[in-house]
Amino acid sequence: MGAPEIKYFTEKEYLEIERSALDKHEFYKGEIFAMSGASIPHNIIAMNCYIDLGTKLKGKNCNPFGSDLRIHIPKNTLYTYPDISIICGDIETTDDKFDTVTNPSVIIEILSESTKNYDKGGKFTLYREIESLKEYILIDSEAVMVEKFIKNVDNSWQLTEYKKLEDFFTIDTVAIKMELTTIYAGVKLIVD
Repeated sequence: MGAPEIKYFTEKEYLEIERSALDKHEFYKGEIFAMSGASIPHNIIAMNCYIDLGTKLKGKNCNPFGSDLRIHIPKNTLYTYPDISIICGDIETTDDKFDTVTNPSVIIEILSESTKNYDKGGKFTLYREIESLKEYILIDSEAVMVEKFIKNVDNSWQLTEYKKLEDFFTIDTVAIKMELTTIYAGVKLIVD
């Protein structure tokens, strides 16, 4: 008895299934992957960031979106749901359903034990094929740690780490300051 046969789907089939599904799924190269739920610290961090970003971006030409907004990368077929994305200027959608976007400027992922390696590795590799993406920010949900990657003019990515609650960083694309005390407010964490 061999390995179970993998069923492959077209992007059109995936979107038809996904638009009527109760749970969220990623799509990559014909395969559909169920997305898992998030922990309480993950949800608190996402809420803190989303509220802070929403307040600071109000009235500007950039808007934050939560994890219900699907992002598509045509160059590699990935459909996914980042924890937070910021889109500047006109929002580019894939079709007339207006539920799938292709032009995020900033993506923020909140790391958990089960997604940490994927978010730092394979997923970041796929995200780098988004031409509009200028910054990728990873926030650990289990310890005080923020990793900010910014795209340089030569398309290389530069990493800066923030490991203390009193640290802050700037999301350069939208010129706003994010304080780790705000991001981690209400979360019990391991502190170095």
